[in-house]
Amino acid sequence: MFTKILIANRGEIACRVAATARRLGVRTVAVYSDADADARHVHACDEAVRIGGPAPRDSYLRADLILEVARATGAQAVHPGYGFLSENEAFAQACADAGIAFIGPPPSAIAAMGSKSAAKSLMEKAGVPLVPGYHGADNDPALLAAEAQRIGYPVLIKASAGGGGKGMRRVDRAEDFAAALASCQREAQSSFGDSHVLVERYVLRPRHIEIQVFGDSLGHCVYLFERDCSVQRRHQKVLEEAPAPGMSAARRAEMGAAAVAAAQAVGYVGAGTVEFIAEEVDDGDLRFYFMEMNTRLQVEHPVTEAITGLDLVEWQLRVAAGEPLPLRQDQLAIHGHAIEARICAENPDGGFLPATGTMDVLRWPAHVAFERGPVRVDAGVRQGDAISPYYDSMIAKLIVWGENRAQALARLDAALAATQIVGLHTNAAFLRRVVACSSFATADLDTSLIERERAVLLDQPPLPLELAAAGVVAHALADEAALEDADPWSHRNGWRMHGGARRHFDIEHGGSRHAVALARLHDGACVLQIGERTWRFEARALGDQVHDIRLGERRLRLTVHVHGERVAVFAPEGHVVVHEVDVIAHAGDSAAEVGRLTAPMPGKVIAYLTKKGDAVTKGQALAVMEAMKMEHTLTAPRDGVVAEMLYAVGDQVAEGGELLRLEA
Repeated sequence: MFTKILIANRGEIACRVAATARRLGVRTVAVYSDADADARHVHACDEAVRIGGPAPRDSYLRADLILEVARATGAQAVHPGYGFLSENEAFAQACADAGIAFIGPPPSAIAAMGSKSAAKSLMEKAGVPLVPGYHGADNDPALLAAEAQRIGYPVLIKASAGGGGKGMRRVDRAEDFAAALASCQREAQSSFGDSHVLVERYVLRPRHIEIQVFGDSLGHCVYLFERDCSVQRRHQKVLEEAPAPGMSAARRAEMGAAAVAAAQAVGYVGAGTVEFIAEEVDDGDLRFYFMEMNTRLQVEHPVTEAITGLDLVEWQLRVAAGEPLPLRQDQLAIHGHAIEARICAENPDGGFLPATGTMDVLRWPAHVAFERGPVRVDAGVRQGDAISPYYDSMIAKLIVWGENRAQALARLDAALAATQIVGLHTNAAFLRRVVACSSFATADLDTSLIERERAVLLDQPPLPLELAAAGVVAHALADEAALEDADPWSHRNGWRMHGGARRHFDIEHGGSRHAVALARLHDGACVLQIGERTWRFEARALGDQVHDIRLGERRLRLTVHVHGERVAVFAPEGHVVVHEVDVIAHAGDSAAEVGRLTAPMPGKVIAYLTKKGDAVTKGQALAVMEAMKMEHTLTAPRDGVVAEMLYAVGDQVAEGGELLRLEA
């Protein structure tokens, strides 16, 4: 076993690798960019070295600097995590040339599977079924358009060297093909340094099922069962589970054998994932097609660990050190069911645009880290950390295990309900709705589930106004009580010798301002009033943020976090962030400007789809921005004429920056 390794990554995967290394007595070296100088993974390792600026190309993609650090610190091996250099053949070869072990497959296996086109050709020769499509080297746009016509719409354009949904577009009509192709190629070039794409038939109700494989340097290879990763948005996974619902033992064995054959065909060593597109046939069974092989550890590996009781990072370290696989195929078994939810900094109701900001509050449910237990949290952030625009939007992974799928679902809902993040948009509430929706609950899975269930998943009203108001009032009362002393004439509880007292609150909720009143009656009872509606109200502080509330006939517990005028209220059914408006401070404010095309997140201008003087209509695509390694198309907020471009292509734009000016 190694005595010291370098972790060439950041965030939760770097923390996760460091935890296993510590358990095994292996020392760790972290590398970090300027944006990550105080990041959690820096403190999780035994030593850390700065390698460059915040952009990945200046730091985490600098193979030369990472190897220099490995040599200088005496690291015997490099763990690449996932993303960045994890599937870079040249980096794996450079490690070998430097006499440093690469904790991953040999360069030849990365090369064989690194190109989707080459991998599909290899699988075709091995007899693994493929989705009909064009996988050739010629990427002439006219040829690709003709191939799409031959295959038949809808088609899927995919970056050959990519993954993670980047450089991927579904195209339904021939007239949209050219624009989608150009966008895919730009995104592929930006993310992977390779604009080559392939075109395939789009399977209309596909399930995304992948097989975890593991090989050692002695020629042994096993599969550690499957994961269903069908629930996706923007071609990126949202929820993953193991085992796949509805998978028969015979089909599992068949897919597992195919995955092992694929791995052995390229002399695979270490952890890898063979991904398949599957579709149900008339008898309810699954027909599957090879999609690609990821020559690294996957983001969703914890669900495999949960159902097998194994530590896959430990297996990686042992195999990379030359040891044989710890178990044979006949010693592997499935225990229970596990589901992983990816918690991301993004706005689901705003087209899943990535979000940035500081996590003023970060509260996780109780968890058991890196073991098979009811709840596990893999995170690379802490309360007070900022989410920057330089890296992926994932904040953490919430993993639950149950004796069966029903128990796992119940535990996941409870764990998501206990997760509290304040300071930026996240998808936590959206994930609760996905878990509860009929399609997911009944395992009616495919990659269009979110679109099918859009009505119940997106643009849902926030927490009811009365609960938000109750949280604001309860916090205000508790705050005042904490400041009072024993002198009754110093109390600010509204006591009157005759009659009652009223206290007024103005809050912004759901885009509207509301007047809320708390009436304190002479007998001491309180009434909460919003418009014409009233509720009997009682509040008792149980801690700094937790309040026991009675609202009418309902009794519940609310958690309230306050930062300036922003008040986050968490209730059993969800949460909402409202603003408590200081009427005096805001008396002179004018109405906000409307109809401006502004950047919804920090990013770079990639292209303008219009020019000065053009007449545009509401909803028309006007500009393309890149943020968190993804492209985002911005549309006109209203009809108008383009008067001025305020940024040039290639410029960085802050969130809220006006990109172009529209005139009536």
